[in-house]
Amino acid sequence: MKPTISIVVAIFNRKDELFELLNSLNAQTDKDFEVIIVDDGSLIDLKPTIHNFEEILNIKYFKKTNSGPGLSRNYGAKRASNDWLVFVDSDVIVENDYIENIKNGILSIPCDAFGGADKAHRGFNLMQKAISYSMTSVFTTGGIRGNKKAVSKFQPRSFNMGVKKEVFEKVGGFSEMRIGEDPDLSMTLWENGFTTAFFDTIAVYHKRRVDFGKFSKQVYQFGCARPILNQRHPNYVKISFAFPTLFLLGYVLGFIEYFILQKGFVLSLFGLYTMMVLLHAMIVTKNIAIAGMAVISTYIQMFSYGYGFLKSWILLNVLKMKPENAFPTHFHKV
Repeated sequence: MKPTISIVVAIFNRKDELFELLNSLNAQTDKDFEVIIVDDGSLIDLKPTIHNFEEILNIKYFKKTNSGPGLSRNYGAKRASNDWLVFVDSDVIVENDYIENIKNGILSIPCDAFGGADKAHRGFNLMQKAISYSMTSVFTTGGIRGNKKAVSKFQPRSFNMGVKKEVFEKVGGFSEMRIGEDPDLSMTLWENGFTTAFFDTIAVYHKRRVDFGKFSKQVYQFGCARPILNQRHPNYVKISFAFPTLFLLGYVLGFIEYFILQKGFVLSLFGLYTMMVLLHAMIVTKNIAIAGMAVISTYIQMFSYGYGFLKSWILLNVLKMKPENAFPTHFHKV
């Protein structure tokens, strides 16, 4: 029997992006799935957008008070009818064979949860493509994530993540974390003996942030979340998680070396890194303008994530603060 699929989308305000997502789901080669839309207290009316698809998609719409994405996905999961829950962010677009490839992946790769990659759509603007490069590149934190070479320890992310409903319910779904709730779930699955897999045929087009300021704030929050996750799941701590912080401190050290010791060895290493990113981005994106912006977005990512990680590590491990007190906005009070 083919697996049955419930797509669960937690959304806050993103009306136009919701239309694009639903439009891509309407174009699926395999039409046998349901869509659960959980409106997480949006300030604009999403019903007109939902209404456009009610007769062509098996769609259910629920509106609730704001609680953050994780708990909203839990809300949607409870109302799903099928065996597999597939979580996607509201700012993604999927290929026409997305559902078909998910079902084929489940049948061919035994697992309790799975995830796929994200990439830039040809219709994205230059900045979106540059940010997408930075978030997926081997030269940034994108290279730290699991990949298809490490299928059994791949950490699915909630922009493109599937979990057996019965397994999701056994581990309690997403936790009270508002940021980092998806790797938290992946590691919770491992701790309970469940397996994850990488499906290389189900990549989604992920818009992410559309300007550098918002992108900086987003990755800063990701950096803050990582030491919290390290405390919650000490068996899965990797030294590579601290790489962006070492990158940031190394850059500061380079300037100290240059202005005090009148030497530029450290900064020359950063110059080499910059050229590697630029050349790699040109090869990947085939666009020099995107590659130039990718260098900027890469440094923003490394510095913002690194600073967030360092701040969080000090608060949690040196000052011994509880995560909920150090970063109250990272948690929802249940």
